[in-house]
Amino acid sequence: MFPDLFSIGPFTLHTYGLFVAMGFFAAIMVTLTLGKAEGLDPKQITDMGFYIILAAILGSRAMYVLMNFSHYMDRPLDSFKIWEGGLVFSGGIVAALLTVIAYVKRHRLSFLRIGDLWAPGLALGQGIGRIGCLMAGCCYGRPTNGDWGIVFTNPRALAPLHIPLHPTQIYASLSGFLLFGILLFIRKKKQFQGQVVVWFLILHSTARLFMERFRGDDRGMLLGSEMTLTQGLTLLILVGAIVALFVLKRKRPL
Repeated sequence: MFPDLFSIGPFTLHTYGLFVAMGFFAAIMVTLTLGKAEGLDPKQITDMGFYIILAAILGSRAMYVLMNFSHYMDRPLDSFKIWEGGLVFSGGIVAALLTVIAYVKRHRLSFLRIGDLWAPGLALGQGIGRIGCLMAGCCYGRPTNGDWGIVFTNPRALAPLHIPLHPTQIYASLSGFLLFGILLFIRKKKQFQGQVVVWFLILHSTARLFMERFRGDDRGMLLGSEMTLTQGLTLLILVGAIVALFVLKRKRPL
């Protein structure tokens, strides 16, 4: 693929970083549009967006470094090279959720309302950002004999070269775009606060557990089991979201 778009002297524009930035920008624009329709202060949304983006990057990068700790233990400075690829979305979700909880508590806002507001944009941002993963070759899949396999040939790509691999980046990108559409539909039919963000967590986690089966990069194993760290965290999020759905559905106030 195309890990680097172009270089001018010492400056290189990395495709991964560009698409991740585009994803975050799209998430903020969608949230601003939805928030305007609800009469929310645009400045509050942009301020919140800055903190969410920062937390999501730090959380997803920390999770990736933890999963590949043996590599970064010998190359600690590589931990900061996020433009080369390497973010785990589940880690970013946890960090972003904690950041939103802290923000809404400080500003006396409704966490469920704000969560519903941000969920569609985050799904769209993921769909766009995963295109960057495809360009960089990170988050690559297992070898496959299927006709849909993708072959990386660029020596700077992070994926194994010259063998067909499951296009897990495309799977993740498409799931993000699909989830974006589903969440907008749920938002129109919303019956209680928190319904959109809870369904975001349920659907994203379900899709992630399915896609993890086709990942070929080192995922890190959970306490010597056959479950990866990502699968363990995602399963925990899924169970929590399902419980939250039933609790919130009983309350039902908007």
